[in-house]
Amino acid sequence: MQLFYAPEIIPPLHTLTEDESKHCVRVLRLGEGDELALTDGVGTLYYARIVDAHPKRCTIEVVRTVEQFEPLPYTLTMAVAPTKNNDRYEWFLEKATEVGVSRFIPLETEHSERRVFKAERGEKVITAAMKQSLKAYRPTLSPLTSFRELMAEPFAGRKFIAHCDEPLSEVGKRYLASTLRAGEDALVLIGPEGDFSPEEVAAAVAAGFEEITLGTQRLRTETAAVVAVTMVSVVNNR
Repeated sequence: MQLFYAPEIIPPLHTLTEDESKHCVRVLRLGEGDELALTDGVGTLYYARIVDAHPKRCTIEVVRTVEQFEPLPYTLTMAVAPTKNNDRYEWFLEKATEVGVSRFIPLETEHSERRVFKAERGEKVITAAMKQSLKAYRPTLSPLTSFRELMAEPFAGRKFIAHCDEPLSEVGKRYLASTLRAGEDALVLIGPEGDFSPEEVAAAVAAGFEEITLGTQRLRTETAAVVAVTMVSVVNNR
């Protein structure tokens, strides 16, 4: 099944964007009568057939609609410090979208390696990963957010911070996959290569974040983030 992203779709007829039309007609060589699928990115899947295979304005007709197509049984927000090498962060966005994430927050911390985040490329990576993995829900990408700003944001689910120092709370660090329960909404913080500062860890604990570990291995930022996303998925699919 070929999946196209159409956030502005209003059935029954819809004209693909010029880029999507070119991909459909020139690259995939689809023609009139061929079938494809589209999503609005917020849960609705549309099955359609091509009625005008124009390479710049391909028009389709929706023949069947499926609402709430394979939603996640939880919401997961990943607040991750951008890496110095932007390709590594884009790799995280791609793989995490494939596994299942609701929202990405590029997080500016005291030890951040990158303090400028250009969202345009990240948005394209997320869209491509959503289409490739045949998902009807597209994760949102927030602008670069400071650690202080994030601490002030309300969050109804469980909040976790992964760090390398000794724990500050009496309960200590818990293994994420063991403490999270299926169906729980989660916000997970992953710091830069230099880790969170002691002051940031203390502020997070004071704000109700639970200290966690992802295991004994030494992980890069983007690897740790994907491991956390995978753990949440496994907990919810046991």
